[in-house]
Amino acid sequence: MQVLLALQEDTGRGDITSETLVPPEAQAEARLVAKQGGVLCGVEVAREVFKTCDPRIVFENSLKDGETVAADMTVAQVSGSALAILTAERTALNFIQRLSGIATLTRRFVDAVEGTGARIYDTRKTTPGWRKLEKYAVTCGGGVNHRIGLYDGVLIKDNHIDICRERGMTIAQILGKFAAKARKGTPVEIEARALADVRECIDAGAALILLDNMSNDDMRKAVEMGRASVRTVEFEASGNVTLERVREIALTGVQRISAGALTHSAPILDMTLLVVTKA
Repeated sequence: MQVLLALQEDTGRGDITSETLVPPEAQAEARLVAKQGGVLCGVEVAREVFKTCDPRIVFENSLKDGETVAADMTVAQVSGSALAILTAERTALNFIQRLSGIATLTRRFVDAVEGTGARIYDTRKTTPGWRKLEKYAVTCGGGVNHRIGLYDGVLIKDNHIDICRERGMTIAQILGKFAAKARKGTPVEIEARALADVRECIDAGAALILLDNMSNDDMRKAVEMGRASVRTVEFEASGNVTLERVREIALTGVQRISAGALTHSAPILDMTLLVVTKA
């Protein structure tokens, strides 16, 4: 569906340049080449783009998603209708460059926290309509998917808490609303903005607490509070998570670190399609 929408967006009533200049019988060969090193993602999506333009196109990839690619390395070879290859070119590149960029940035975050025990998670800060693809790219880079949407996990955020507080509810009462869901395996996470909130969440039986924009020192104290609890408590750091400070965050002892930058700020991994027309 996404491939069709992307092609329709690009071609509209037709590729007027290629259709005017390239004879329908013309054949071509092309190489999909990385111009930068990084982590590859989106090979099968690119294949689908070419095959959608012409099922007879032959797409042979030399690398798979999740593998490391170096600059000037050929990712895949494409052969078949020159017109179809030219029509598919930009859409295929848009997919594979964007997804490889996310996978590459995620790998950099994962490498930065290596040995700390912390895992890198994504967020819902994704391109509308691209969420499953972008979250797949995160996993190709070694990251972990947070909830996919509002439907598959509970995250009680500050706005939820403030609204409930105005109605006189305590943290224990808020968490109690989700006790049945938690027993059925649905993740239930609650946000804490200060150490006093952490204490209230732990005392209310929270198993997963989001530490929002806390200092490293406060996160260390929160982790110590969790370790002193009779229950197992897991902590997630969130807010202002950059590549430069992610290792410092991991060393506070938090088990999870979520970074919206993985999907909303990843630069593309630059690639090109080199086409040679055949007689």
